[in-house]
Amino acid sequence: MKTLVLVFHPDMAKSRANAALMAAARPLSEDDGVTVRDEYALYPDGKIDVKAEQRLIETHDRIVFQFPMYWYSAPALLKEWEDKVLEFGWAYGPGGEALKGKSIMVATTAGGPRTEYRDEDNGATMDEVLSPYRMMVRYTHAVWLKPFVVFESMELSDESLAEAARDYRQALLR
Repeated sequence: MKTLVLVFHPDMAKSRANAALMAAARPLSEDDGVTVRDEYALYPDGKIDVKAEQRLIETHDRIVFQFPMYWYSAPALLKEWEDKVLEFGWAYGPGGEALKGKSIMVATTAGGPRTEYRDEDNGATMDEVLSPYRMMVRYTHAVWLKPFVVFESMELSDESLAEAARDYRQALLR
């Protein structure tokens, strides 16, 4: 299985948790079937090479969207990526079956604890917050995988963050 990890963090130099996850994924090579791309480093001006991104999607079986949770959503470039890359006639609509049968996973970091993502606290669970991605997967006939979520990402001890990074690496190799 070939896995494409698309990392969307607008300032990786200031990231602790997403940087650790990306660092855990990066040593995985094409021999392991994993390709890791820092989308903000590739497209600092926000001008996405749509055809290049589509070719990568076409050559991978599993797509992972990795990003920090910002106000219960993702960084802007991920939305721009979806709007541009997931074109009518390619990802959906007549002839649009590029994602059909591919597995898609979200890997995200949240500053708050797991307990904040309950109906009684913020009015939404993490599954509900991630529903736009689940719906995109459904609409494009892909397969939704269980999200990989790191809670309290800014408060984790070095040991806990290293453990999360090891777990992420293992999830990418499955």
